[in-house]
Amino acid sequence: MNSSIESMALDVSDQEMLLFQQLFREHIGLYLPFSKKALLCSRLSRRLGELSMSSMQEYYSLISLPQEEAERQRAIDLITTNETYFFREQKHFDALRDDILPEMQSPHPLKVWSAACSTGEEAYSTAMLLDRHRSHQPWSIFASDISQRVLSFARRGLYPMMRGEHIPPEYLARYCLCGTGEYEGHFLIDQKIRKRVVFEQRNLLSLPSDMDEQFDIVFLRNVIIYFDFPTKVSVLQSVINKVRPGGWLIVGHSESLHGMPLDLQMQAPSIYRRPS
Repeated sequence: MNSSIESMALDVSDQEMLLFQQLFREHIGLYLPFSKKALLCSRLSRRLGELSMSSMQEYYSLISLPQEEAERQRAIDLITTNETYFFREQKHFDALRDDILPEMQSPHPLKVWSAACSTGEEAYSTAMLLDRHRSHQPWSIFASDISQRVLSFARRGLYPMMRGEHIPPEYLARYCLCGTGEYEGHFLIDQKIRKRVVFEQRNLLSLPSDMDEQFDIVFLRNVIIYFDFPTKVSVLQSVINKVRPGGWLIVGHSESLHGMPLDLQMQAPSIYRRPS
């Protein structure tokens, strides 16, 4: 009987770590420092066991093959961090309600892009706020992520009850359905909100040329911290091109754009505007 790889002490050499660094940087711009060796091993160990592989080198040899796109995507899904929650960084949503939306009362359809949406909490939080404060004017939300796994979770809109602790009570009662039976202990985002959000896979390093629409508001929060400086600038310039003149870009509170040659004007900490 073969023992599971999970019961073994999986390790990655410096040389192997360099290979994984290069692969993830090339495909998704993610920079994995050597201090993340343990994280790399822990995230991939179960998958190696499922494939009956005994070394990280063997797995790298597999996912580096051009024809192994599906398995490479599986590795990307496993290694990317997807920590998020509803109404994360509340000041952004306060600014959206109090400062940004009042300037956008024209009847043209408001377009929002959640550019690293993870499991959907950011997009659905925004959708709740827009339905509450812009219910009689057209709006839509496009949400994207590199991970197919989190996108599948987001499309479903079903969350453990504990994930809703930051949702304002009014929104929780209005937009979230309490699960029963096999879904007890969970809540479902109401369909009228789910249908207003479109989830699709996008790689911020290589946005498709046919993605030519521009957005009034773009959330790009807590993702550029995982890129090195040149990649940050490249990704931000690409994303800014999708912000309409006069539109808004919102990044994470811990993310600084200082020293970057970007066509943006800071309106408040982590909130920027593209000049008209």
